[in-house]
Amino acid sequence: MAIRDSLEEEVLIALVRAAWLAAERSNAVTAAAGVSPSQYNVLRILRAEGGRAGLSCTEIGERMVTRDSDLTRLMSALERDGLVVRSTDANDRRRSVNRITAAGRALLNRLDRNVAEAAKETLGHLGRKRLTALLDLLVTFAPPPQSPDIP
Repeated sequence: MAIRDSLEEEVLIALVRAAWLAAERSNAVTAAAGVSPSQYNVLRILRAEGGRAGLSCTEIGERMVTRDSDLTRLMSALERDGLVVRSTDANDRRRSVNRITAAGRALLNRLDRNVAEAAKETLGHLGRKRLTALLDLLVTFAPPPQSPDIP
């Protein structure tokens, strides 16, 4: 007996399968460097923050590609490995602020080319026109989080 899914279900299944397949190669790159996909994501977020005042776990969590149930544990591991540094916010002692270290930036710099190559291997065959259309659809479906600095 054939499975009869609605169009929405078929699209959702295809989207989940595509996301899993797309992540497989880049996850292998980060794993080879000794970091999980979530740790890599946190480091990218902190690097993008640049030389600013750092980000709280809440702010990092809002920008994550996938949600991590224990971001505090994840941050502790990154701090232990010397990839991030945490401090207490001078204005709010209950809030910790996280910043990427030089070692964290160096790790990302080493991974940048391999992650980009994995993405190209995974999606490059679609061509620029299809990739642009796919990006437009995905951003319409799931808009990226807005930075508080951007109106």
